[in-house]
Amino acid sequence: MNFDLNEEQRMLKDAVDRLVADQYDFDSRTRYKAEADGWSRQLWAQYAELGLLGMPFSEEDGGFNGGAVETMIVMEAFGRGLLLEPYLATVVLGGGLLRLAGNAGQRAELIPRLISGDLLLALAHSEAQARYELADVLTSAGRDGDGWVLDGAKRFVLHGDCADKLLVSARISGGQYDEDGIALFIVDANTPGISRRGYLTQDGLRAADLTLSQVRVPADALLGEAGNALPLIAEVVDQALAALCAEAVGAMERTYELTVEYLKIRKQFGVTIGSFQAIQHRAVDMLVYLEQARSMAMYASMMTAESNPIERRKAISAARVQIGNSARFISQQAVQLHGGIGVTEECQAGHYMRRLSMLEFMFGDTDYHLAQLAHDGGLIAADV
Repeated sequence: MNFDLNEEQRMLKDAVDRLVADQYDFDSRTRYKAEADGWSRQLWAQYAELGLLGMPFSEEDGGFNGGAVETMIVMEAFGRGLLLEPYLATVVLGGGLLRLAGNAGQRAELIPRLISGDLLLALAHSEAQARYELADVLTSAGRDGDGWVLDGAKRFVLHGDCADKLLVSARISGGQYDEDGIALFIVDANTPGISRRGYLTQDGLRAADLTLSQVRVPADALLGEAGNALPLIAEVVDQALAALCAEAVGAMERTYELTVEYLKIRKQFGVTIGSFQAIQHRAVDMLVYLEQARSMAMYASMMTAESNPIERRKAISAARVQIGNSARFISQQAVQLHGGIGVTEECQAGHYMRRLSMLEFMFGDTDYHLAQLAHDGGLIAADV
């Protein structure tokens, strides 16, 4: 695999890095979090102007034909700045499902609005009983003439409190754990029967719990083939996991930089603590864990294009295990090396630790992916 960026990708990286450095210092992030949506609509418009919202879409749909590497570049920069905007929810998850499953009419109606920044999407799939199992769906959808009626509840819908449209998964046949029988619906967030309870997550982002009671949607709300949505959801979740790996690398990189900067100015016994060899060793260990995570994030991004779902899942799970371990080590070392100030609101290290902790639990924690990887036979087949 070639991990070198081409000229266009380097230009993208420079542009996004510059945007984050100029617009997302720690004080600015605090102001954005205090806005009505919990993030900046003005910056969202800038993302649209820069083409970031249209990055993964085809030129036929008005996009820029970007792929997983471009998404990796954007998400790594966003991780450095701890960005609050709903890029993952709208572009990676919602936009990913539109790309894979949307018919010509749905794409023509929704994707240009998404690219321009006028449409926010949210994937409503997770349920309270499901934990990390994508096939565990109790929300139901039944026929109502030419349309459908949805009933059920969804939990931890990323940016579900501000989304204009919800991509709701529901079971139209089969039992609770059956992989077949799941459908996806594009539902206007203001449809009668939908109740949304928004809340702030531990890392400063927004999410919502949804209740659907006799929610009626027309026939053209169906996204993709009825009853065969799970493979599409699994593919988009793998793409989202690769994006989260890249975001974690960006967050870990900035955490490491902040820690090294602090070691150079904090004095004890009349000298900077960074002059102590034991402290230097711990900083080096942080760098080693960071570079291991970076390599696996690149690997995960490249493997999102793998057509074999098992091989793709193995690569993504392996990356998640390494990045979960790296994130925990780096964030814990950062807080400890900062001392008591590391867990205060005024110290950035604690905020990065919160985000890295939340990233580990999205779509499966480290233990879950380690078990999944073992179930699939490991990343490298054992010699027999």
